[in-house]
Amino acid sequence: MNDTFMKEKPVLPLILSMSLPMVLSMLVNSLYNIVDSFFVAQISEEAMTALSLVYPVQNFINAAGIGFGVGINAVIAFYLGAGDHEKTDQAATQGLVLAVIHGVVMTVCCIAIMPVFLRMFTSSEAVIELGVRYSIVAFAFTLIVTVSMAFEKLFQAVGNMKTTMISLMCGCITNIVLDPVLIFGYGPFPEMGIEGAALATGIGQALTLAIYLVVYLLRPIRVHIRRQYILPSKKMVIKLYSIGIPATLNLALPSLLISALNAILAAYSEVYILVLGIYYKLQTFIYLPANGIVQGMRPLIGYNYGAGEHKRVSQIYQIVLCMSGIIMVLGTAICLLIPGQLIGLFTHTEATIQAGETALRIIGAGFIVSAVSVTSSGALEGLGKGTPSLLISLCRYVVVIIPAAFLLSRFLGAVGVWNAFWITEVITAIISIYVHRKVIAKPAEPVNGQDERRIRAAVDSPARLCR
Repeated sequence: MNDTFMKEKPVLPLILSMSLPMVLSMLVNSLYNIVDSFFVAQISEEAMTALSLVYPVQNFINAAGIGFGVGINAVIAFYLGAGDHEKTDQAATQGLVLAVIHGVVMTVCCIAIMPVFLRMFTSSEAVIELGVRYSIVAFAFTLIVTVSMAFEKLFQAVGNMKTTMISLMCGCITNIVLDPVLIFGYGPFPEMGIEGAALATGIGQALTLAIYLVVYLLRPIRVHIRRQYILPSKKMVIKLYSIGIPATLNLALPSLLISALNAILAAYSEVYILVLGIYYKLQTFIYLPANGIVQGMRPLIGYNYGAGEHKRVSQIYQIVLCMSGIIMVLGTAICLLIPGQLIGLFTHTEATIQAGETALRIIGAGFIVSAVSVTSSGALEGLGKGTPSLLISLCRYVVVIIPAAFLLSRFLGAVGVWNAFWITEVITAIISIYVHRKVIAKPAEPVNGQDERRIRAAVDSPARLCR
């Protein structure tokens, strides 16, 4: 595949060609999240509560896989733009090896901590038992998740979004089909309950990885996994982690946020914990399409930055910001118009539906302005500037929202927690604009031999890359 199209094709058609496959696959993935929770809710409200409590740890696993994959993606895209194909192969190989190590470590640790973790938020033995049963099966597929994410970002780095789209869609559709079959035991399959939901998810993830492997072997791309690069290189490992760790923290911070909010809401009622869990299932349907556009943006920004095309970098950012804003407008409209119907997908308890309606209407007020921080954070990751991106996410998920939720809940109860969301989005958007002007917005510079040497030197120094 000739990757020079990433700096030659007109910007808007280029973004659409890179982003639309990801948006489509993300929408299917969003549908999977909602369908998965819908069927679990049919088991019992305790099962749905257990799923809500397990979600932060499950999200951390995905965050670690995706976040480190972003590091792989950014380094590969940069070296492709700079024309150094030896380094691209080295980054891909060592990134995959590290992804395997991450998967093994997280499998053992996450399964081990679940009983203690669940007892931090509930005293219901039924909820704890269901959460542990779900976790053992779901977390057994952690290695498959981390390796799959590494291949996903590898294909994206060379602009091959169709393979990513097909792989993700096949995995998600398989999951959706198997959910009711394995949960309720249709046909020859036994009734597995909540373990069936976890197994359906794992099978879908395994299928996604299998498709990546088949495509990689049958239709080689310009980046290769090579045996001679398996032993870690200190410089390459540092480069991968200098981007991957901040990106992982960006994605893992929602897990910390959800756990903190669960602790605050537990003082009022477990109903609010359930509402928060339902909200995070629903908001994936809004944010994942925007994240799909951001995923399409990252390799474009990284490649053009590596090629010295700073004007195109700025154009790509501005167009993606507008596209994300449109998606958030639609999300806000949906939450304002039909909040009761959305909550009713997961529970038939009237008190829970009423509490959920209030939550969605208030939280939805911050969707539109959140497009600024989401786009800015993704653009910074694409440039390899992980530290400024992490700063934005820290404000969005920890520094502002947790104190705001705690303080407002003292005066307004659970409603104060919901108001903390939109207040945080406004403050974080202002911070994101400031970071964008200071870090991203730079005048275009022509690329000559001296510039190219400077760019190569910069990517070899994570400290300089993150200035």
